[in-house]
Amino acid sequence: MKKLRKIINRFDKAKVLVVGDLILDEYIWGNVDRISPEAPVPVIWANKRTYVPGGAANAANNISSLGAEVCLIGVTGRDKNTDILFSELKKRRISSKGIFIEPKRHTTLKTRIIAGHQQVVRVDWEHKDPLERKLNQKIIKFIDKSIDNFDAVIIQDYGKGVVNQHLLEGLIDLAHLHKKIITVDPKEEHFQYYRGVTSITPNRSELENAIRNLKIKDTSNKFKVNKERLFNNRDINLAASQIMNYLGLQSLLVTMGEQGMKLFSKGNKVTHIPTVAQEVFDVSGAGDTVIGTFTLGLCCGATKLEAAHIANFAAGIVVGKVGTAVTIRKELIERLA
Repeated sequence: MKKLRKIINRFDKAKVLVVGDLILDEYIWGNVDRISPEAPVPVIWANKRTYVPGGAANAANNISSLGAEVCLIGVTGRDKNTDILFSELKKRRISSKGIFIEPKRHTTLKTRIIAGHQQVVRVDWEHKDPLERKLNQKIIKFIDKSIDNFDAVIIQDYGKGVVNQHLLEGLIDLAHLHKKIITVDPKEEHFQYYRGVTSITPNRSELENAIRNLKIKDTSNKFKVNKERLFNNRDINLAASQIMNYLGLQSLLVTMGEQGMKLFSKGNKVTHIPTVAQEVFDVSGAGDTVIGTFTLGLCCGATKLEAAHIANFAAGIVVGKVGTAVTIRKELIERLA
């Protein structure tokens, strides 16, 4: 714990680029007073509306809240939600100089209606078309000019079109050329494009779907990809090992909800990290917290296991809060104690 505290206290020295799908999270807060006479649904008496950076912007928010410098790279539309997102980023000291505005797209918006502490419904407005090649090239050019000023690159893949094969190929090449840490919060449909990154942080469902989609040849005949049920521990270990080898990763961190995390490292090392969550109100954005703190740990000299422990503590804090939430260094160090 003493070593982990020292690492966390160095977070303000780290500088991270976050690349990915930008989302604006909107929360409409209210109370349930009655059931609608029009349909069997609750009537929410709304009394407050708040906005929080989501998706890749939430990962950047987690990094900034922990004291590190962060620059966000992504694409928005030219609409009122872009203005709101930029305003929220400015409040949180997140650099938006890597955000490109594309008039043909609109900014992804996720609206959650909360009654008391319970989410009643979520409404998504999103644009999922892949970026045009010209816009990909602009993003890669920006990263090429900026990457030497940063310690690591995080790729937040929410499947909204920003993270695509062409962008990943250019970005991974640049990270290798400049010897930078590169981590990915993955989308199962894109696993084949992550070859050569430092680490990925899938959840259990993403790991399961990826192993089916990739159809990796299992020469040991120990693993069958056509499972219809959730993985057991043996299946998770085999799937993670195959994906590690297939993608040439240094490590793979699987988040498993109430069962904690599993860290897979080179040499077939597997470490189970039990959850430290004391109570769970909302898991929205917990994956963003995990990859943000895990990457910060690596930037500050932590081993993969030390970084995973820090990420586990941070995730345990944010799931105890309502809505897309972050933690700060003081709160994280107190939880370690």
